Amino acid sequence: MLQKVKISGGGRCNVTHAQFIPRELSKNYPRGERELLGPFHTFMTGDTIAWFEERGVELKIEDDGRMFPTTDSSQTIIDCFISLARKHNIDILTSHNVTAIQNSNNIWEITTKQQTFSVKNLVVAAGSSPKIWNIMKDLGHTIVDAVPSLFTFNVVNKKITQLAGIAVNTQLKIPALKLKSEGPTLITHWGFSGPGILKMSAWGARELNDAQYKFELVINWTGYYSEQECFGELLEQKNSSKKLIYNEWLFDLPKRLWRYLVEKSQLDSTSWSQASNKQLQQLAQLLTTSSYTINGKSTFKEEFVTAGGVDLKEINFKTFGSRIHNNLYMAGEILNIDAITGGFNFQNAWTGGYLIAQSIAKNG
Repeated sequence: MLQKVKISGGGRCNVTHAQFIPRELSKNYPRGERELLGPFHTFMTGDTIAWFEERGVELKIEDDGRMFPTTDSSQTIIDCFISLARKHNIDILTSHNVTAIQNSNNIWEITTKQQTFSVKNLVVAAGSSPKIWNIMKDLGHTIVDAVPSLFTFNVVNKKITQLAGIAVNTQLKIPALKLKSEGPTLITHWGFSGPGILKMSAWGARELNDAQYKFELVINWTGYYSEQECFGELLEQKNSSKKLIYNEWLFDLPKRLWRYLVEKSQLDSTSWSQASNKQLQQLAQLLTTSSYTINGKSTFKEEFVTAGGVDLKEINFKTFGSRIHNNLYMAGEILNIDAITGGFNFQNAWTGGYLIAQSIAKNG
């Protein structure tokens, strides 16, 4: 119970993200951007913060915009939900694996291995459960096949992995798939991670799956310099320095990364004044368009997210209710909605839960 909450944010629970404009918030959802815009005008980040604070849970904003409880513990969020359930006499039943869901005379019957429950309103928030997706399919809903989202890239060239721990603001491209991203890239012991990579994995989830996670990744290590702009900076350095290129790093790159790229250009024993224009052009090319062969992916920490689920055309986003069945609601990752990392997936869940509660309260 609440396992996703427990492990989120390394055990701190990344509750939401400090983005307070609905349209800007919705842009963080590769699947669901258009559909969530309306709901976010009703309940979004500020409402989430207020909801938790009214119940004694204070949130804080970190430098990257992620929001956590000030306790830095996901248990704080879990305790909040558990105490509310007890306060309102809500029974929480565990070990009740659902085996079937049926509708009979506008009454929902949920069969578990222990017993059968009959209810007027049914809310399904089972996450990316293939078993529940199949039950929804049996009820007439279309299921978009699941593929992984939010993952890191495994690199073939293991020399770059010797720089594990280095993080650089980059521009990223996968030319064959016409995918682009930008943001910090972290070099790991197996390849590449960090916000820029994770964003690319989310937006390109289906294309990367179709490519079987084998492709060429092009990295601009300088961030935003074009090859010619980079070459111009190198020429200026050539005209003003007699030091070894190896010992004078530019573009705010970490020393180890700079030296790796200089060695790759075979300029580690060459001074700036000795370097030819052709050699500096080659270095500029390597700095701005380094290519790495990717073969495979790895799950990002313990936070596995999938792209896939109930087709969004079959959901009324004013209530998060089914367009096929009355009094059937769905929230969270059971829907074909997913986001980049940073608290956005939880915000989708909070928004959906709120609108569902409002609809049930209104209609009984």
